[in-house]
Amino acid sequence: MFETVKQWVWYDWTMFAFRFIGSISLLFTTLQVHDHITLPLWVVIFWELIAFSVPWLCLLLNYKYYLLTEIIISGGLSLYLTSLFPEAYLAFLVSIFLIAVNSAHQSYRWSGPMTILLIPILINVLAHQNNYLIMMVHNGLAYAFGFAFHLLVVNHQQSEIIREQNTVLEQYLSQIERITLAEERNRLSTNLHDTIGHSFTSIIMGLETLRPELSTEVGVQKLDSLLNLARKSIEEIRGYLHQIESPQETLPLLQSLQQLGEEFQAHAKVHVRFRSFGEEYPLPKQAKMTFFRCLQESLTNAVRHGQSTEITVSLQFEQRNTRLEVKDNGKGMEKWQDGFGLNAMKERAMNLQGQVSVFTEPGEGTLVTCTLPRQVALHDEVIRLLIVDDQLFIRESLRTLLEGYKDLQVVGLAEDGVQAIEICGQSQPQLVLMDLDMPNMDGISASKEIKQKWPQIRILILTTFQDTEQALEVLRSGADGYLLKSMEPRELAESIRLVYRGGTLIDQDMSHKLFEKLEMDKIETESLKGKLSENYDLTLREIEILQYVSKGLRYKTIASKLYLSDGTVRNYASSAYMKLGVRNREEAVQKALEAGILK
Repeated sequence: MFETVKQWVWYDWTMFAFRFIGSISLLFTTLQVHDHITLPLWVVIFWELIAFSVPWLCLLLNYKYYLLTEIIISGGLSLYLTSLFPEAYLAFLVSIFLIAVNSAHQSYRWSGPMTILLIPILINVLAHQNNYLIMMVHNGLAYAFGFAFHLLVVNHQQSEIIREQNTVLEQYLSQIERITLAEERNRLSTNLHDTIGHSFTSIIMGLETLRPELSTEVGVQKLDSLLNLARKSIEEIRGYLHQIESPQETLPLLQSLQQLGEEFQAHAKVHVRFRSFGEEYPLPKQAKMTFFRCLQESLTNAVRHGQSTEITVSLQFEQRNTRLEVKDNGKGMEKWQDGFGLNAMKERAMNLQGQVSVFTEPGEGTLVTCTLPRQVALHDEVIRLLIVDDQLFIRESLRTLLEGYKDLQVVGLAEDGVQAIEICGQSQPQLVLMDLDMPNMDGISASKEIKQKWPQIRILILTTFQDTEQALEVLRSGADGYLLKSMEPRELAESIRLVYRGGTLIDQDMSHKLFEKLEMDKIETESLKGKLSENYDLTLREIEILQYVSKGLRYKTIASKLYLSDGTVRNYASSAYMKLGVRNREEAVQKALEAGILK
């Protein structure tokens, strides 16, 4: 009750003041005329105290309870006093005013007639009064004033809601503009790097191949001059690209999220409390952007849908994971439904081998958790790479770019799938950068054969085109990632490290298309999955992995059978456990058997 009173505004205190003043006035009047009262004085005073307190307490619970108790208790008191004192019905006008103020929805259709017509009739019949019309006019005026005040309050409340929603939307649009600008800068820098940076690298490598063909000293000098000019130009271009990068991306994650929370608190008029645990460590740009968008969406939902007044943001830097938790004190929801914003958050997290979960209950607020695996730096460990591409310039360019990192070593170059398999047998690379469209043997066939012979070798597809059918076939062949050649070298290096550690990566734009296709495939195959499995929304891949789990196979064994990585199988299993609402494989198998998902 105290928490409710703390949320009162000026009109709530105004109505309470009316009630309090009216009750005190009636109490003092009763003490002055107590000689003419037929009931014991303490009974009448107790009745008046009940008439003051009980309806008010009921109002804190439900307005219908208030209307009934006000009419019965206060109306009965007015009826008794009017039978003794003809003018005592005027004391009931305060109650009529409050009844009109607190009538909501369609309740005025019965509260009005009862107070304006029924109460005067009862007073006229039981108290033998002859001023029925005067009482009806007075009661009607009191109800009219109360209803007018009610309209004023409703208009004020709606204006406040609109003002708050506009503030949130303005803040949200501001953040969208900032994120859009950051992503546009990233796209522009990527395109510039792809079209200019790679071109210069190819030119440099092409000029280097001409060196043996030059026989004169003048020709060698001209070649050296051209190479120096090309190298100087590409360094200048890289400098410009770094300047284009968004300032938001250069901030540490903790400072970036704190800044977002402070701006939201200033605009949305909601208290945002920020906490951090553990020592902050650097994160890739994609991870920072995922956390930023997750916090932005969670803050907006907390105010727009949860009507929260206080939000607690916790950022935890753990040894293996980085975790963001957003807890609000809003009204919560009985059944949560993922919207566009949350689906986008989940897709971003899944692209980085993470996950987003939401817990909410009515009256308990909402908790949004975003967890991403930490990409620990490889200090002395060197990743052995094989680059497979049918274009010589691309192979040489990739080698030049990647060998600039101390932990990456190119141990072989192959122009098609056949040569890639031969080099895998000779050099035993740890990760293969594989193109798709190549003569003799394409990337899909080569990936399947490499995975069959050397399951421990990680395969990262690096292609130019976005083809969902081809991407799905690639992933089914056992590849551990699907990226586009247009990505920035720094992101490519981070992706190589992530895939090498057991992760799976898909280009973000490609992942959106894949999710759309998988959703369409899911709709087409729903009738084959059975009604019970539909309720848990399990994918065909998750059901397939559950079938292997039910046979007692370990994740590594399942991964080798399905030509998937160990981390990918674990992610599918964790997703299935979460959908089934269980904690381990034993509970998952038992529930799947009971639901008829497994036979």
